[in-house]
Amino acid sequence: MLRLMILCAVFAIGLSTVAYAADAEILSVTRIWDQAEHSAFTGMIRHNDVWYCVFREGAGHVCPDGALRVLVSKDGEAWESAALLTSDTADLRDAQICVTPSGALMLSGAAALHDRSEHSHQTLAWFSQDGRNWSDPVEIGEPNFWLWRVVWYKDTAYSIGYSVTEDRMIRLYTSKDGRQFDVLVENMHDEEYPNETSLVFLENDSAVCLLRRGGTGMVGVSKPPYTVWDWKDLGVQIGGPHHIQLPDGRFVAGVRLYDGQVRTALCWLDPETGAFEEFLTLPSGGDTSYPGLVWHDDVLWISYYSSHEGQSNIYLAQVKLP
Repeated sequence: MLRLMILCAVFAIGLSTVAYAADAEILSVTRIWDQAEHSAFTGMIRHNDVWYCVFREGAGHVCPDGALRVLVSKDGEAWESAALLTSDTADLRDAQICVTPSGALMLSGAAALHDRSEHSHQTLAWFSQDGRNWSDPVEIGEPNFWLWRVVWYKDTAYSIGYSVTEDRMIRLYTSKDGRQFDVLVENMHDEEYPNETSLVFLENDSAVCLLRRGGTGMVGVSKPPYTVWDWKDLGVQIGGPHHIQLPDGRFVAGVRLYDGQVRTALCWLDPETGAFEEFLTLPSGGDTSYPGLVWHDDVLWISYYSSHEGQSNIYLAQVKLP
């Protein structure tokens, strides 16, 4: 007998979603990279039938030798290293990957500078046609604003940057070419140290932002031109947030949860009410989280990192959702 549990009613943003009480099923979990002392902070996409997983590796969680690794796979099972982007002047951190309207791969990350006499951080972007040969880095956004990830929507790039100075706030940027980013919203949010974000655009042009803060996380909803945001408190502390909308309209988030047992978890998200409910814990613990999420062939693919098996490695999970 099919038992239904309504998690989300009709959204004011025009969506109706239903989640089932049946358990989600982990189909597989594979360690796809363990060649560095510390590997972390993943991003993942599937483009032209090729999987790309990007992440930072170095001697530790914070260290001067951070570099950005690019893995590729044809089938999601056999992975190989395609590139390693390094810097002599900075710790490269938190790789994210997306595809530009022209079909080029765009990799972004923050350079935590060794010389901080002028500023401490600068977000960088690299471009590639094949994932193996990358352009020289391009500085994007403003110094000391960490542009967390880039999302393209209707030929425009959007990125939310957070201040790494004492003036704690997040700022919304836009770009037409992925190189020159201009400020659209000077101050999106400034309470309890807002920082890491995930941004999703919907078919009705609304945007949903999942936000990490020093306290509890938040979800914000906005309509074009995205200058006014309505925020709801999730009531839980989260880290490394990412979320996507499924074909049936539901929103699933991958985050780090801190409530007694640190873990990487999948959660249902209702942007209209701020309801946030964990439904699956991935094999994880210790230093963990920062997932990449891709919906492919009716399966949710999740890249993430974790130290539950010793050193911090990169994992790929496949999950069947109810």
